[in-house]
Amino acid sequence: MPHSRDPHERARRLARLIVSDIIIYNQDRIVEGIKEDTLFDLLKENIEVGRAYYVKNIDPAVAEQSNYFDHALVDILVKGRGNIPSKIW
Repeated sequence: MPHSRDPHERARRLARLIVSDIIIYNQDRIVEGIKEDTLFDLLKENIEVGRAYYVKNIDPAVAEQSNYFDHALVDILVKGRGNIPSKIW
């Protein structure tokens, strides 16, 4: 599959890839964080490192105009975990 030249599409893909990696390496912490409503506290360091990598590797104009990394956190990390018992839903 060829690389997209659209900087927004590249940023969206990179954000989704980074969040997917966070999920792969932190599955137990994610379950615990959702159950205890401490998800973002438990993953704070991973999210900060991922966000820094994301910002470093996308077009600066795209970073200023968009929130693709935060959207990926919600869409991939949180929405897909509705089956885990939690205080928040």
